Amino acid sequence: MNHPATPEIASSLRARVSPEEWTARVDLAACHRLLAHYGANDLTYNHLSMRVPGEPDHLLIKNPTMMFEEVTASSLLKFDFDGNPLQDSARLRGGGLVIHAGVLAARGDLNAVFHTHTAANMGVSSQKHGLLMINQHAATFYGRIAYHTFGGFEFNMDQRAPLLASLGAHDIMLLRNHGALVCARSVQDAFFEHHFLETACVGQIAALAGGAEYTLIDEAVCAHALVQAQGAERLGNRAKNWSACLRQAERLDPSFRE
Repeated sequence: MNHPATPEIASSLRARVSPEEWTARVDLAACHRLLAHYGANDLTYNHLSMRVPGEPDHLLIKNPTMMFEEVTASSLLKFDFDGNPLQDSARLRGGGLVIHAGVLAARGDLNAVFHTHTAANMGVSSQKHGLLMINQHAATFYGRIAYHTFGGFEFNMDQRAPLLASLGAHDIMLLRNHGALVCARSVQDAFFEHHFLETACVGQIAALAGGAEYTLIDEAVCAHALVQAQGAERLGNRAKNWSACLRQAERLDPSFRE
């Protein structure tokens, strides 16, 4: 597979950015490769973004001409929240500006924003009841999901305010008839939240597909499971899983580090 970034370009950029930014670039590139591997592909559309470490008013995001499987650490582009490029590139526009820069500018508590269109998250976002407490993965989102009514493609800045109003203080949102928006305090957390949300959506579509009766998890049990899941995170499950994810990204194609 041919990738836009050469080792020479990567080495040059790495020398010009902070060690913290380079590590962030590698992690964000790994997320793109892993999501592509797991099927979160929509040609060159969708974005995963993150706030630049040490530069709170800047974000990293992929080149809009690239697929997830092509992204490398050095191919990620840097912008301010007004869409002005801080590398050699055109202005940020479309969903990158409306959604990603908008969320990061409005929510200083968040550092990563993932937006995807998968068959499963589009399916659940289009169901009137939204995400059901129908499997244990869904229970980790109990009381945590916001919903946003589709108002057209996020091409125009006047669509930013309604989206932010729908998100409110939530970190996870299903965009009706559209897809998913997953925000987090780190790119690793965003990756895991997206993974568990996607798994919950796939499970829901599977459970409803046959038209048979189904059971839902009791709300009290959902509340208990949520506390259990948050406790597992504090015990280091996410660090363990991220190490495993980086190993998988290396096995798939180590060029994400370039």
